[in-house]
Amino acid sequence: MATETRGEAAAKDEGKGKPSRKRTSPLLFVRQVIAELRKVIWPTRRELITYTTVSLVFVLIMVGIVSGLDWALLKGVYWLFG
Repeated sequence: MATETRGEAAAKDEGKGKPSRKRTSPLLFVRQVIAELRKVIWPTRRELITYTTVSLVFVLIMVGIVSGLDWALLKGVYWLFG
């Protein structure tokens, strides 16, 4: 049969099914979140200002490009269809 598998693929399929998962308590969840947040490398104030400035400049450039294309297409449609 075409759907049968052999070797490692068959061994992987044997473990399929619904895994039994235990729910985490809210307290354990909060502890895990705090532990993960301690691993984060937070940016310095200078880095944060630099990232924010770069993001705002990029957004302004994209707004300019999209606005320019919109204006050019508007003029082209008015010229074409009068």
